[in-house]
Amino acid sequence: MATKRILLVEGNDDEHVIKHICGTRNVQRLDEIKPQGSVEQLLENLPVRLKESDVEVLGIIVDADTDLAARWQSLHDQLAKAGYLNIPAQPLLDGTILVPPVGTLLPRVGIWIMPDNQTKGILEDFLQFLIPEGSRLFKHVQSSVANIPKGEQRFNQFAEPKAIIHTWLAWQKEPGKPLGIAITARYLDPDVKQVDVLVSWLNRLFFQ
Repeated sequence: MATKRILLVEGNDDEHVIKHICGTRNVQRLDEIKPQGSVEQLLENLPVRLKESDVEVLGIIVDADTDLAARWQSLHDQLAKAGYLNIPAQPLLDGTILVPPVGTLLPRVGIWIMPDNQTKGILEDFLQFLIPEGSRLFKHVQSSVANIPKGEQRFNQFAEPKAIIHTWLAWQKEPGKPLGIAITARYLDPDVKQVDVLVSWLNRLFFQ
């Protein structure tokens, strides 16, 4: 009998962030949060995960990276091939949930594309929503990262959100806390409206 509630994520940072959000927001415990190593590996593993007979609900959290439409299309194609119907042409703003086709043993599936189902970006872009609005310190963080002397910047543009969020955490009372623990420590605020939307999606997907 299918009873498991499983969430697939890209990596360990995603796992720990979701666990700490669930903990601080009193979301019920999932059976497993499974890092897949990369979005490519997650997509490769997805057809097998969809056929596992003990999975009742399967959640998927991935980064949009540089192309939200392409990321959605890759998931859309996999799910359509598996037999899911009425898949929207683009991700829903409050998170997508698909019911299994009648007469199949497929799980209910939910998809959340970081940061917010509507813009390109990564986990760390989502985490910037958790920084207090109007923070003077955060403005200084952004300015510092943007004004690294020419020739001294060691990361590419795509990694800039990571540099920003880790600089923010490096300048807290207890510098350098991991992303998940930083949420519990309230260096990143889990009570903002963007987290409300994510938590609502998790609850609707797994527990309603």
